[in-house]
Amino acid sequence: MTGPPAVHPDEVEVLIVGAGLSGIGMAVRLSEAMPDLRYAVVEARAASGGTWDLFRYPGVRSDSDMFTLSFPFRPWTGQDSIARGEDILEYLRETARERGVADRIVYRTRVVGAAWSTPDQRWTVDLEVTDDDGAVTRRQVRTAYLHFASGYYSYAGGYDARFAGVEDFAGQVVHPQFWPPDLDYAGQRVVVIGSGATAVTIVPTMTDRAAHVVMLQRTPSYLFTVPGSDPVANLARKVLPEALAHKVIRGKNIATQSGLYRLSRRAPGLTRRLILSDAGKRLPAEVVAEHFQPPYGVWDQRLCAVPDGDFFTAVADGSASVVTGHIDRFVPEGVRLTDGRVVEADLIVTATGLQLQILGGAGLSVDGEPVDLARTYAYRGLMLSGVPNASLTVGYINAPWTLRADLVARYVTRLLQHLRDHRLGIAVPVAPEGMAAGPILDIASGYVQRTVASFPKVGDRSPWTLPQSYHRELADFRRADLRADMVFLPVGSRVGSLPSSAPAPAAFESVAPIPSSPDDSADRSHCCRRVFAVIDEFP
Repeated sequence: MTGPPAVHPDEVEVLIVGAGLSGIGMAVRLSEAMPDLRYAVVEARAASGGTWDLFRYPGVRSDSDMFTLSFPFRPWTGQDSIARGEDILEYLRETARERGVADRIVYRTRVVGAAWSTPDQRWTVDLEVTDDDGAVTRRQVRTAYLHFASGYYSYAGGYDARFAGVEDFAGQVVHPQFWPPDLDYAGQRVVVIGSGATAVTIVPTMTDRAAHVVMLQRTPSYLFTVPGSDPVANLARKVLPEALAHKVIRGKNIATQSGLYRLSRRAPGLTRRLILSDAGKRLPAEVVAEHFQPPYGVWDQRLCAVPDGDFFTAVADGSASVVTGHIDRFVPEGVRLTDGRVVEADLIVTATGLQLQILGGAGLSVDGEPVDLARTYAYRGLMLSGVPNASLTVGYINAPWTLRADLVARYVTRLLQHLRDHRLGIAVPVAPEGMAAGPILDIASGYVQRTVASFPKVGDRSPWTLPQSYHRELADFRRADLRADMVFLPVGSRVGSLPSSAPAPAAFESVAPIPSSPDDSADRSHCCRRVFAVIDEFP
């Protein structure tokens, strides 16, 4: 779904930044609850779909099942549980068309900054608009509420590992984020640098035409096989009405994901053996010992799903292989490792990760003072301390992004309804003094650790935490007190400044673990209760 820059409104009630999964979901929830709301969606690119329009590398697909990645209000009807990128993109665009969101999207419009005025009770948002010829003009739009659905990484560039000697390599080097549409790798020796979800996807896909594909990794990841097409889901859809089947399948999958994560926290040794046993059944013991033994715990970094074991199959049949070692430099014939080995290549794919970026790179100011995001606390993981009438979407590290994106959308909708019903013009979270600070993305992956210190922090008490539990947050958001640590001011109130909010410390402190509720138990009976809790999701 593409289009030329539409007519930009001068003022709206709500401005949504980003027309990907989060932005479309937010727009649908707002439209359902407040049909007369004046809102617009601005998208920096020339097409909607976000991640699923950006990535075009071979085999791009979901890294989680589509019954939890899809929207709860629009069931996934495809046969594949792990879906192709183009199918996900079409699903998102169909959703936008069917729900009337497509007409609200303004393309090629980048938010570069936003300034809040307390006397005006408005954001003035600075935009860069690109025309068909590439010319950029500046304009502004005013909005009462601003929501960033722009994700957490930069679309402008992936992480550059700055390998020495790249200029010496005789072949071609590509990054998955900028895959050339006309790249022909038939008969070539391909080296994919990386061991994350992108590398695990690209390697088996490229074996169709490449002479051989090597995954060159510094550190192994946890890989586990999932069915490309879920037989339980397909059976449920045959015997149950579509909407009920979707809820049952969704509940089953969420409970399974949650159970695995909880098990990894409570019985890390058992979980490690469980995950590694999958590779052990599919590959020789010596291969598993050398290349599939991560030196960290399960879920210290994201797990990599392997649909129908395709990666293991490619390694087992010899069309792909794995090399573990540290890179010294690129050389004309390929990549030289620190132990002296040379991995020969005609094409090198640098699947070295993302470059994190909050708010799409936009800067914020409140009453003339720039906002230092690293010194803010994240209120319920979606608003910023001391920053009024603004929110952002942040997902889970251990579950599909959509789960939390939809919780955020419903909470923001509820907040906006509260503002309208009570003629309130300002809602600003105020952080209490004395909170310890922790990372909003608490995971050891390199691409996160490189940048997360510049992101907002989470605190050590509710409502300033971000529990990595959909079931817990489903209940918490449902009964959340909108007034907790929140200051409201009436429409038109004559207030020159906002109440002060405690700044987050510049460095992370020790944050006490969030206590588990009885519902977080990993035993079978509690798993069943979690399934039905999800089936009974609030609309």
